[in-house]
Amino acid sequence: MSSVAFSADFIGELDQLLRWRRDVRHFRQESVPEPVLEDLLHRASMAPSVGLSQPWRFIRVDDVARRQAIEREFERCNRAARAELSARDAEEYARLKLNGLKDAPHHIAVFFDPEPMQGRGLGRHTMPQTVAWSVVMAIYNFWLAATARGIGVGWVSILDPAVTGRILELDPNWEMMAYLCVGYPKSPSETPELEEKNWAARHPDRSRWIYR
Repeated sequence: MSSVAFSADFIGELDQLLRWRRDVRHFRQESVPEPVLEDLLHRASMAPSVGLSQPWRFIRVDDVARRQAIEREFERCNRAARAELSARDAEEYARLKLNGLKDAPHHIAVFFDPEPMQGRGLGRHTMPQTVAWSVVMAIYNFWLAATARGIGVGWVSILDPAVTGRILELDPNWEMMAYLCVGYPKSPSETPELEEKNWAARHPDRSRWIYR
């Protein structure tokens, strides 16, 4: 059986999807329908993983008290991060909206088992970090599938993984990879918000090969 060939129209739409995948911070309040969320989880689980280990664990954080605790932990970590910046950078940093925790209708934590029994260790004896990389690919699958359905995703990285795990009462052996805010974006854009606010810009050299 020959490999699947995709049409030029599909490739053009894929390019558009990649451009419009953004880290969303501003969400509308309406919930994403449950069947759609289930479908996004299914698409995430189609990601490749080392040794077919599927080490990811997607956790729905629906409990109000836990969500509020996560918000408080973000504020604590955010204050600490701001304190390490220069006065000028701290002022600019304070103007950024760095999370959508209060607005997003859905919180999804992504943890992983660093020593999954599934896969029997295949492919990770020399590079055990491939377990974590597999989880990143599952998150990216989730993100692209969400974007294709008009759903926004925001990755909140300003959280202490150990504290987050305790708040969610998860297996202490699991490691945190991401905390995602999910919902319909208020103002979709193909330009990263950090670029719109002049915090940073894409470097042209990162889109060029390095030859050796």
